[in-house]
Amino acid sequence: MAAIVAMAWLFSIFILQQFVISSNSMEQTLQVGDRVVVNHTAYWFNPIVSGDLIVFNGRDSLSLEDKDFVKRVIGVAGDRVECCDPNGWITINDVPLDETSYLYPGDLASNFEFDVEVPEGKLWVLGDHRSESADSRTQLGAPGGGFVSTSQVRGQVVAILWPPGRLQLMAQ
Repeated sequence: MAAIVAMAWLFSIFILQQFVISSNSMEQTLQVGDRVVVNHTAYWFNPIVSGDLIVFNGRDSLSLEDKDFVKRVIGVAGDRVECCDPNGWITINDVPLDETSYLYPGDLASNFEFDVEVPEGKLWVLGDHRSESADSRTQLGAPGGGFVSTSQVRGQVVAILWPPGRLQLMAQ
C-alpha cells in the first residue's frame, strides 16, 4: 500500500497535478472553483507557444512570494508584443492577435498601452479577464519587467476536471 501511495505522490509531482482556480482572472475560460489538470511533462520535448495556458510560480514576476498562477502565454522569446493597434488589438510582431475566442466579454485587450520585446528564456502572460488580472502588464515597472521565466513554468493546463458540467480538454 505504501508503494502505491508513493507512486501516486510521485505521479502528481512529476506528471499530472490538479490545481484549483482561485481567482476570476482567467474567466470565462476558467471559472473560480474549477479543478484543472496540469501536465508537468508538456514542455519536456515541446516549446511553450503563444496561446498556451500555463501554471507558473510567480515569484520575481507577479509576486514576491512563492505562489502559483494560471495565465495565457501571449509572447515568447524574441516576440515584440504591443498594445494596441488602431482596432484595439494586441499585436505580436506587428500581426494582430485575434483573442475573440477567449477574451472576457466587454474587456479591452488592455486598459493601457505597452510595447515590449520578450527576452530569451522569458514569457509575456496575460489573464483572459483583463480588467481583473494581475499579469505581465501590471508588473512593467517592477524588477523583471513582468516577464515570467520559462524555468518557473510548472506545466500546461490540459483539462478542466471539475465540476462535471465543465469537464473538457483544453485546446492543444
